[in-house]
Amino acid sequence: MFKKNYANKQNNIFVFDYSDSTAKKVKNFYKDDPFPNYELSDNRGTIISKGDKNLYTFNLKKFIGHNKKILEVGSGTSQLANYLAVGNNNSVVAFDLNFESLKIGSLFAQNNNINNVDFVCGDIFDDIFENNTFDFVLCNGVLHHTKDTYDSFKHSLNWLKKDGYILVGLYNKYGRLRTFLRKYIYKIFGKKILMLFDPVLRKIEKGSSKKINAWIKDQYTHPVERTHSFDDVLKWFEACNVEFVNSFPSCEIFTEVNRKEPLQNLFTPGKKGSFVERILSQISMIFTRQGSEGGLYLFLGKKK
Repeated sequence: MFKKNYANKQNNIFVFDYSDSTAKKVKNFYKDDPFPNYELSDNRGTIISKGDKNLYTFNLKKFIGHNKKILEVGSGTSQLANYLAVGNNNSVVAFDLNFESLKIGSLFAQNNNINNVDFVCGDIFDDIFENNTFDFVLCNGVLHHTKDTYDSFKHSLNWLKKDGYILVGLYNKYGRLRTFLRKYIYKIFGKKILMLFDPVLRKIEKGSSKKINAWIKDQYTHPVERTHSFDDVLKWFEACNVEFVNSFPSCEIFTEVNRKEPLQNLFTPGKKGSFVERILSQISMIFTRQGSEGGLYLFLGKKK
């Protein structure tokens, strides 16, 4: 699996040295408040229950199936990696540059007898993994926090097998408008007023101060962050010989209106729509749950 030798292994985590200044900046940013974070009551049963109730994670796990090799890039504390590993014979790799975050995920896996996850600490721009190793590469909410989004996408794609699937989740230029406005509210008025405007914070239990701080830091004070349009990703797919499968929200805004479960449709073949449709779909995010919770969108592609 590894192309280069790891520096050491701590807490069941393969640790690779890296020197990139942007990676170190992001690592230090998440050191005290790893994101996302577990609830104190979480165990094997609760992450299965939460994952099965979430349309995205449930349908992703169903789409992946069994006996696959999966890499989650930017796994953080690895809730998704642990969820995808439970109840099947898949081999999952949780990959992140923050050792402290991975330590939380690794401890959770050990305490809950989840044995088919490997935890790897390193930088996405280093040649850590062998090329053409994984059936699925998941890059949800991470590439826009690196020094170069497109370059990090290409590195991730190298590790994917031919006919394998890559899932990319990025902040949208239009859909993140409400978060941009809340950043100024937080900067001027602080946490208490922000709580009134942020729907995610209102859902977090009052006693979960670590989870509240982790969300605020990730959404409002991140030192490295960019936004991208649908067409940015479509250009990357075309340049890197990746077949477009579908997106969420859909590129076909007028078709999506009639769909009951658009997240489920992410994993079925769709169309790119017209340029106007794609623009309208992105603008519409401002007024939807996706826009209220950060403006993140998803694209699924298949490596040719």
